[in-house]
Amino acid sequence: MRLPVHWLTSSWRRGILAASAGALPMFAFPAPSLWWFAYVALVPWILLARSAPTGRRAVYDGWLGGFGFMLAVHHWLLPSLHVFTFVIAALLGALWAPWGWLVRRFLGGVPSAGRVTAALAVLPSGWLMVELIRSWQGLGGPWGLLGSSQWQVEPALRLASVGGVWLLSFLVVGVNVAVAVLVAVRPARVPAVAGLLATAVATSAAWIWSPRPDVDGHVRVAVVQPGVIDGADQRFAREEALTRELAGQDLDLIVWGESSVGYDLADRPDLADRIAALSRETGTEILANVDARRSDRPGIYKSSVLVGPEGPTGDRYDKMRLVPFGEYVPFRSVLGWATSVGKAAGEDRRLGTEQVVMDAGNGLAVGPMVCFESAFPDMSRHLARDGAELLLAQSATSTFQRSWAPEQHASLAALRAAETGRPMVHATLTGVSAVYGPSGERVGPWLGTSASTTAVYEVPLASGVTPYARFGDWPVYAAVLVLVSAGAVEIVRTVRLRRTGPPPPARPARTVRESPARPSR
Repeated sequence: MRLPVHWLTSSWRRGILAASAGALPMFAFPAPSLWWFAYVALVPWILLARSAPTGRRAVYDGWLGGFGFMLAVHHWLLPSLHVFTFVIAALLGALWAPWGWLVRRFLGGVPSAGRVTAALAVLPSGWLMVELIRSWQGLGGPWGLLGSSQWQVEPALRLASVGGVWLLSFLVVGVNVAVAVLVAVRPARVPAVAGLLATAVATSAAWIWSPRPDVDGHVRVAVVQPGVIDGADQRFAREEALTRELAGQDLDLIVWGESSVGYDLADRPDLADRIAALSRETGTEILANVDARRSDRPGIYKSSVLVGPEGPTGDRYDKMRLVPFGEYVPFRSVLGWATSVGKAAGEDRRLGTEQVVMDAGNGLAVGPMVCFESAFPDMSRHLARDGAELLLAQSATSTFQRSWAPEQHASLAALRAAETGRPMVHATLTGVSAVYGPSGERVGPWLGTSASTTAVYEVPLASGVTPYARFGDWPVYAAVLVLVSAGAVEIVRTVRLRRTGPPPPARPARTVRESPARPSR
């Protein structure tokens, strides 16, 4: 169906279309059956930006589309941040303003085959720069990266082992650009089809030649999920009762969720003794998570603490990347008013200083992360390079139980496992808890948000190093090179046009008329 022309020329109506088009990719995240939608979800946004009458309008279309995307992907924050959610979405949406201009520059009008070929590299590279900037922890972190929508697609997980979630985002945007060209630019369909074929070839090559993790053993890991329980004491009692049920099951590790212990164990040796007793009863060590004010230093920390039969082993990891507004308020002197309109943190949590690989007994090396740290590809990659055989994420999403945030959070572990070639356990207080093998495949069932239970998983261990773990974020560096090259070409082109342009027209010569001779007298 074709929209009336006035819908595209009216500024506010066009803005509504841009914001709505930007929100479309959201539908590719929550439902596993809609993973394919990510490959066409950007097409309306691209078509709108390329039709912008001016470069300034394309910038607005990029910004408003980014606003719609950020608001849709983070809509579950509305009950906590209220109106501040719109402020954050508007600020972060500005990152897509240059991308909107790039879309018009390379696809506007009737682009040549050369411009379309360049667009297949430049536009995904520009999108990757946006994702890289907003992935900074101070801006909210890498939640909702477009490539993460492919967590349940086996060929995509194989690609993640080569270039991480960045490579997936690049290819997803590239396919969207090619589809938009097929829809709107008939003379340039050949490079668009070539781009789609190149994506298929890259996926097939990764499937055939990328190294697969070599499974060399299994460990039995139990997850304790107490469910939604108010009060630290009541939650601990429920975790204690559930853990006792695991006795005699020949386990290698028991994992509790984030904030499973609400007191510093040095201040409450009685709680440390109770966890140690559970460790003796079950015959394995327990990874708890303490959310409390430390007795040995000022401030509140969130810490993964390993407890054995004799008590805390001394292995401790303090969370390094905190959730903006949830665990601290950025620029509190300026943005502190957010605490009055939502559920922002009244006191900032303190930061840890380094990642830790723990010895969980029986020679098992585990790398813990806390909550949304599982969204950061570099953290799991560093743990794998430091020798972690099993990645762990302890989380709590009880505030967002009625949204799709718990499911999306659990899905991130599949990508981290595939990227590093290491299995990953995602253990939560209230669901969704999940376990993935070293290729990103699901191991056992998910524990849903209504479950108060335990589950034991036979987790495969693997050796070897994936290309992504070895070479890191090379798709990001490649994207920077593409953008720098495109900028250099534009500069050279502009200089040539100025030098070879026609000379300025000369002013016409002025004709001087002689006055007629007067007759002599």
